[in-house]
Amino acid sequence: MASVEVHCVVKANALVGEGPVWEDLDRSLLFVDICGQKIHRWDPNTDQVQSMDTGDQVGFAVPRSSGGYVAGVRRNIVAVDWSSQTMTPLVEVDEDKPNNRLNDGKVDPFGRLLTGTMGLEVRPAEVERHQGSLYSVAPDLTVTKHLDQVDISNGMDWSSDHRTFFYIDSLARSIDAFDYEPTSGLVGNRRVVYHMEGGEGLPDGMAVDVKGRLWVACYNGGRVINIDPAVGVRLQTVFLPVKKTTSCCFGGPDYGDLYVTSASLGLNQSERREQPLAGNVFRVTGLEVKGRPAHSFSG
Repeated sequence: MASVEVHCVVKANALVGEGPVWEDLDRSLLFVDICGQKIHRWDPNTDQVQSMDTGDQVGFAVPRSSGGYVAGVRRNIVAVDWSSQTMTPLVEVDEDKPNNRLNDGKVDPFGRLLTGTMGLEVRPAEVERHQGSLYSVAPDLTVTKHLDQVDISNGMDWSSDHRTFFYIDSLARSIDAFDYEPTSGLVGNRRVVYHMEGGEGLPDGMAVDVKGRLWVACYNGGRVINIDPAVGVRLQTVFLPVKKTTSCCFGGPDYGDLYVTSASLGLNQSERREQPLAGNVFRVTGLEVKGRPAHSFSG
C-alpha cells in the first residue's frame, strides 16, 4: 500500500474555508471563505488564486451547467458571473429567520441543488439550536423544504446508485442516510450510519468515493475519516496539521487526490503558533481510491 501524504497547496489563510469543488472543465479548485466573504478559484497549473467578494457570508459555491456558478450568500441563492464578478439573486430561504444563513450545498446527480441553513453562530460551532432547515432547489427554482429543527446543516452526498442520500447535522455528531427518490428528490427513512467517537470532533463537509465510502472532514478533530456506510465502520483516518478541518472533495486529473479545507477562526494566539497552516487548503495523495466528478446545477 502506498503511503498517504498531506501537502499544503493553497495558502488561503481562510477564516472558514469550506465547500471545495473540483472543476473538471477548468482543472481548478473552487472553494469559499465563509466569514471572509469570498469565493476562491485555484489553478494548480499556475498556482494562482482568483477571488471574488460576495459582500456577506458565503456558505457554498457550485458550478452551473449554463455557465458560472450558484452560491449561497447569507439566505440567498445567487447566480455568479465570474467574468464580471457580479451576482444575481435567484431565490431566498428562511425569510422568517433573519439571523440564519446558508451553509453547505451540493448538486445531486439530476442537477438539483440541495443546501441547508443554520442559526446565528455565537462562536465557531456554537449556534442558536434547531433554527436551520434542509432545502432543495429544482432547475425551475422551485424550493422544497425537507427538514427543519436542524442545528448546523452540513456535508451531503449520494450513493453510486443515487438511491441513498448522506447528510450531516454537525451537532448531532452523526452521519445519517436517507432513502432518496431520484424523480422527486424527496427523502425518507432516516437512519444513522456512523456516530462520531471521542476525539474525532464534529462531522463537517463530506465526499463519497467510487466505492461508495464516505470521507468526512472532522471539525476540531484535525482529520478526515473514511467510513463504510454499509456497516458503519471507520476504515481509515488521515491526520492533518490543523485542527479545524472543514470539508473535502476529490479532484485532480483522475480524481485520485483528496482536497481538504480548513479554518483559522476561533484559534487563540497559542493555537495559531502551533498551527501556522490553519485556514489553508491541503491535498492528500496516496489514498489508492478515486472520487467522482461534481454535478452542475441545471437551473
